[in-house]
Amino acid sequence: MSEKSIVGDLINFRGLVYAPLNENGVVFLFGKVMDDLGMYIEEIKPGFPDCVARRFTGKGWERVSIEFEYKSSNFKDHRHDPDKCDIIICWEHDWDNCPLEVIELRDIIKDLPNPSIKRPSKEEEQYQLADLYKKRKVSDKIRMFYEELDNEIKKIDEEIYSNIAKTCVSYYSPERVFTYVYFLQTSIRFELFTRGDKIQSVKNFDPNKAGAKWGCIYFKKESDKEKVIDAIKTSYGLIKKAIKNNERTGWYAPLEEREQETTE
Repeated sequence: MSEKSIVGDLINFRGLVYAPLNENGVVFLFGKVMDDLGMYIEEIKPGFPDCVARRFTGKGWERVSIEFEYKSSNFKDHRHDPDKCDIIICWEHDWDNCPLEVIELRDIIKDLPNPSIKRPSKEEEQYQLADLYKKRKVSDKIRMFYEELDNEIKKIDEEIYSNIAKTCVSYYSPERVFTYVYFLQTSIRFELFTRGDKIQSVKNFDPNKAGAKWGCIYFKKESDKEKVIDAIKTSYGLIKKAIKNNERTGWYAPLEEREQETTE
């Protein structure tokens, strides 16, 4: 009798048909998304921790130690020392009050572009602001406003950086995306991470649907500048807090109950 084949759920993500069922699958999937996470690898090695990488911080490339696990709780099951590791990268995050940053790939890939598999091409697609402007027939006035807003956003913290994709511009915290920018002919739509909280002038999306932790605000005229920048500053603070608490932050992340937070 032939060997039984047992696979994970169907994900069809960047050439990986099924979800990982073990640590090896997590390592392979991480290789597919490390560019999106602003990382490159210096070393994959036997023993603990599994990986030495660099992560872009907006200022430069920070050295981080990574341990791969199928589930985040496997880290403590294996009795690893949290003081000797910076990040757990796993398929499923199931460890409440984990003392380390956790990157749950199951959640992350839902928000990443997933182009269909095609024959290899010698030309790699690269996008410029001009492509977005042309596609949406953006007015010169809106272009000028966006350039001003881009400078103001990056002044919030020197670690913030942006990436231009096919349909929008993404701003990173630097660990995660916290703002998406979509150009319209006579306005700019900002989709912001809200953590499910209320941000002044931001319309939250339906808490029972995708985007429960996100909302939007529009820039239509110069007088909108201050409220948009204030909203983005608040969103940046919320994404940092969510990362610190190992909360899911993606578009499909559901709202969760949070313990009442206190300030010192």
